[in-house]
Amino acid sequence: MAVSKRIVLRFPGRLVDRPIVSRLVRDYNLDFNILKASVTPEEEGLLVLELSGKQSDYDKGIRYLTETGVRIQALSQDVTRNEERCTHCGACLTICPTGAFGRELQTLRVIFDNEKCLACGLCIKTCPPRAMELHF
Repeated sequence: MAVSKRIVLRFPGRLVDRPIVSRLVRDYNLDFNILKASVTPEEEGLLVLELSGKQSDYDKGIRYLTETGVRIQALSQDVTRNEERCTHCGACLTICPTGAFGRELQTLRVIFDNEKCLACGLCIKTCPPRAMELHF
């Protein structure tokens, strides 16, 4: 079974100059797409990847990253809504490709389901009060 997941990798300074992502391709048969990268030599690295391949290869690749010392988190956990800024205008409802937003029928408040979010960023650009935020 094939999977495709977006993840955030945080590299400690001691790993920044190592070919870790190339090992994911070579040793674990995973394909990757770099969505964002930020590297400060000898300090830290941040890489947002979309990894895809067989589930068993993905699991082995994630295990390798963890054992190497790379911190991993799901990208969708990094999209948040600032509840104080949200006016529940609904601009996000029609733009979201995964249906991560809905309306509470009685109050008409906008509901955000973080589990459905792929962090594509469309809601961030669309939100008039800038209530949607992406944190890496």
